[in-house]
Amino acid sequence: MVHVRDDGVFDAPTENLLKYIGDAPTHQHRAIQLGAPVNEKGNAMTFKAKTLNPDGKTWRTETLVMTMNPPKGFSLETLDGPAKGTKHVHTYTAQGEKTKVVVEGEFFWTGADDTTVRKNTLAYFAETFNEDNKALQKYK
Repeated sequence: MVHVRDDGVFDAPTENLLKYIGDAPTHQHRAIQLGAPVNEKGNAMTFKAKTLNPDGKTWRTETLVMTMNPPKGFSLETLDGPAKGTKHVHTYTAQGEKTKVVVEGEFFWTGADDTTVRKNTLAYFAETFNEDNKALQKYK
């Protein structure tokens, strides 16, 4: 288990960010492809996801539970696969026309050392943050 904390500032107000996150056809990432929810209960949705492995070449299938907590953010938990037990929270703080995000949680990867888990997690977050920030500039 590796504790990771990262932050950034989106160039969009919180209201737009939350709307974008909930817009599945538009909210896409290179390294993760969410299927339709397989279960919805309250503010939690369970998804089967196709996720790119850290090698950037192979894919895995895993089950994720995303719990929305607007306007503060959401949590994500991995239920199976090599990252089973990973749990992280994305917290949003409005800053006028921008939104600060803090991502913090416990990350696992079967067979990987702590340094590798931390490096891969931060690289994934940097990529998805940049993809989201770019997409938000066009999102209405």
